[in-house]
Amino acid sequence: LKMSWFWFYLPLHLLMAACLCHSIKAPTTSSQQSFKTDLFNFYHSLMLADGKETTVHLLKDIPKRYYFVLEEGRALAPFTITVTPCDVPIEWSILVHKASASFLGKAARGDHDTEEVSKSQKAPSMVSTIFNYKGNSVETYMGMSSHSALYMLEFLSTERDTHITVYLTTDTTSGQLYPELPVDPRIDVIGIGHTTVTLTWKHSPSVLQHRENIQYCLLVNEKHNYKSLCAAETAIRSSGMKLPPTLALSLSPYLFEPQQVMILSNSELSIINKASSGEVRQICMGTKNTYTVLNLSPSTQYYFDVFIVNLLTNASAAYTGTFARTLEEPEPKVTELKDGKVIQVVLDGKKQKFYSLQYQARHKKIQFTFQLCRGQVRVHITKNGKTVALENISGLRYFLLKGKLLDTYLVQLRSTEESNSSVKVQVSPHFHKPLFPLLPESLKIKSFSKLRTCNSVTIAWLGTQEESKYCVYKKRIEEDQVWMELRSADRCSGPESRHKSEKVLCKYFYDINLQRAVTTETIKGLDAGTLYLFDVYLFGPSGIPVRYHSKVVKTRKKC
Repeated sequence: LKMSWFWFYLPLHLLMAACLCHSIKAPTTSSQQSFKTDLFNFYHSLMLADGKETTVHLLKDIPKRYYFVLEEGRALAPFTITVTPCDVPIEWSILVHKASASFLGKAARGDHDTEEVSKSQKAPSMVSTIFNYKGNSVETYMGMSSHSALYMLEFLSTERDTHITVYLTTDTTSGQLYPELPVDPRIDVIGIGHTTVTLTWKHSPSVLQHRENIQYCLLVNEKHNYKSLCAAETAIRSSGMKLPPTLALSLSPYLFEPQQVMILSNSELSIINKASSGEVRQICMGTKNTYTVLNLSPSTQYYFDVFIVNLLTNASAAYTGTFARTLEEPEPKVTELKDGKVIQVVLDGKKQKFYSLQYQARHKKIQFTFQLCRGQVRVHITKNGKTVALENISGLRYFLLKGKLLDTYLVQLRSTEESNSSVKVQVSPHFHKPLFPLLPESLKIKSFSKLRTCNSVTIAWLGTQEESKYCVYKKRIEEDQVWMELRSADRCSGPESRHKSEKVLCKYFYDINLQRAVTTETIKGLDAGTLYLFDVYLFGPSGIPVRYHSKVVKTRKKC
């Protein structure tokens, strides 16, 4: 550590003199007393507070020094110093100055013998370095001190501007500021999945003593382990995240849930922090010492750090961090499509995974048919690795594609909603024989408000130029069921899924003139002031039905 003895001795003796003058009552004039008071106040800002954590800001290559002495009247007592680097490695040392009895005696009697003072300044035995350290780990020094010793701490950062925290205490009986780590502070990985990692660690003795004020907090990131919560905060902030200026982690007033995410300020909750180096998660789980981290990416290395946090003081201690790599994601299963065969696919909206279908063409022209049953679905079709179709589908959709014999088509389906979606798929070279019936311009059902009565409702729907069968069904529903009925309706299901009592009628009709291809039906025998759900099913030559959009109508309450 770069050290200038001159800069040690100059403030050292001035500070010692100030301390002695402040603590020893000797006859003085008012002007002398004022000088001593001013001298003590000047160097008081360099004194480390006992029992309080101090934040120290360091400029690159510029040493910073702090001093401490014992309280007046104490003869011999233990003390501890804990230094926490919050960023880059630093160098720090503890130096002690032990004054001789003769020097103290002369100073106490007001005998300012400059020759004697000069000798004491030059005596090498008066100053010694008792500890030095270089690195970015949290380091604690424990020692014994007396009232006749003055200590100096010197800190230096050679990489860049940074900050650290320093904690000095001479009270070893009332407990430490920092929570206590177990004898074995390692984190064990007890389970690894494709998107999960399960961790466990030994309980801190502080949890057993002060359970209501202590909790574990976990930090997950893709970069590296952190040796302190202070260092983790600094790294998150330097990665470009927008955080409030406060450096402290305020936890206690805001943690409502057992697995609430850690708070980075006293005004903002953060679940997952997106940074340029990947996401950083901070999760607090109370006093549980086993936790499963969910929603990780497959085949990715993650670093895990556990901190034991005192909710009353925000002080923390770090377990020894660990890392684990999630398992590789298995290759998605590919289902083979066969000519003319219809399959229905259910897609998980929460996982947002693709469902893959493959087809090898036996004809130059083929047609893919998609019927959306529920939700919203995105379709991506490639031919020999090149995209030929990409869109979100609704209702019934056809894709007529041209190619060569033995071309390989890959169909990927994905739900675009968080809820599950489903779709029917068919591929066939016989596109002149459609699987589904010819559809009208619109599949909406219309109701006539003026024709509503207390026991009847009149509805209408469009037909086509092709004679087809239409079946009408009704269902009585309550007010609070409307949204769910419309939302959960399976547009691919046919009348076979309906109760026999819900069937109203079936009829055939068509019209060569599309302008007149409209039919109406009056449904009677209904209850007054009641909501009904009406459905119309269209059947084509293949017998596969197409369901019109459901219509909810309420009969009149009074007639």
